Amino acid sequence: MSIQIPRGTQDLLPGEIELWQYIEEKAKDICRRYNYQEIRTPIFEHTDLFQRGVGDTTDIVQREMYTFEDRGNRSLTLRPEGTAGVARSYVEKKMYGHANQPTKLYYNGPMFRYERPQSGRMRQFVQFGVEAIGSADPAIDAEVLALAMSMYGELGLTDVKLILNSLGDQESRTSHRQALIDHFKPSINEFCEDCQARLEKNPLRILDCKKDREHPLMASAPSILDYLNEESAEYFKKVRLILDKLGINYEVDPTLVRGLDYYYHTAFEIMADGEGFGAITTLCGGGRYTGLVEELGGPSTPGIGFAFSIERLIMALKAKGLVDSPVSKLDCFVVALGEEAKDKSAELLYQLRKAGISADKDYLDRKMKAQFKAADRLGATYTAILGEDELSNKKINVKNMVTGEQKEIDLDDFINYMSEQITGGK
Repeated sequence: MSIQIPRGTQDLLPGEIELWQYIEEKAKDICRRYNYQEIRTPIFEHTDLFQRGVGDTTDIVQREMYTFEDRGNRSLTLRPEGTAGVARSYVEKKMYGHANQPTKLYYNGPMFRYERPQSGRMRQFVQFGVEAIGSADPAIDAEVLALAMSMYGELGLTDVKLILNSLGDQESRTSHRQALIDHFKPSINEFCEDCQARLEKNPLRILDCKKDREHPLMASAPSILDYLNEESAEYFKKVRLILDKLGINYEVDPTLVRGLDYYYHTAFEIMADGEGFGAITTLCGGGRYTGLVEELGGPSTPGIGFAFSIERLIMALKAKGLVDSPVSKLDCFVVALGEEAKDKSAELLYQLRKAGISADKDYLDRKMKAQFKAADRLGATYTAILGEDELSNKKINVKNMVTGEQKEIDLDDFINYMSEQITGGK
């Protein structure tokens, strides 16, 4: 019986992975320009981190985490999201004491959630995320939003829209919370069990329910924007003002609720806007959080961040026909004929690779024609032909596969010649 890949996971093969690498490098370059540095945290953490950091009323904690006990009877969980791990590292490594603040970080790696697999929703998925921790300035909110929009814009994906909301500060949320309880309580028995359980614990999460989204009370629920105190309203106004000055378009949606408990003030999503994207239109989500660092044992520290799924981004790019998978090109393929030439080709390959040139050769004892076909399949820019005659004369024939030009080069000068052609001698 053959062993198959677990449901909700995928293999990324040569021919596909190049697109992933291209997107990840583009995202990293944008982060570099915004002065965000990479952080890598463990793939599994203590379960308590996510129960405290993400929130025990969230779908993630209640039903989606991959949790297990290790041999020391410690409860561990494969990370379902990236922010909690970054915040844990921020506290544990005392990054709040660093001279350069705010601490601006990005991460890229696999996350795990036990969900029903479907297009754009995997049980193991790759998430790219950004966190700016240590500043309560609305300008950093606008910076993070600009960074997120740049990710899509620079890949050519313009059919997206930025959706904004404010969840307010603690005072605003408390007022809104009571209004939501008063609104839903008389008819709460018409809602699902999850919503009934959340009524007193976290009624804001009712607005994020997928089962009851069509219930009439959802549309008439009190808006958080009507309960923002003066400070929260001014904060949200300043974020929008900066976005206006940056020329970044957005829509305010007072029903937008992020699925994690630690969000305050600015919350946002980037949505696919147009045909061809399929049922899942949320490409990116994030917001400002207050209390997360303190919950994990650190000082009172605000933060803001976002994360997006690489899988969903690729789906959106393909839906719009914007990106073909980049093809890995080989700089040089060495065609060797005869035993002595084959032995020499191994030496030449090693020298080419040391010089920074991607190179390969035939390992299946194929004829010359078949070797040239292999060079074509690999997209070789140059083919170097070494036979017994060339070897005895200390020569090698180099053919430019793009122009068709062919030159005979002294074997001793071959590496330098190729270096000049491929890297400009650098």
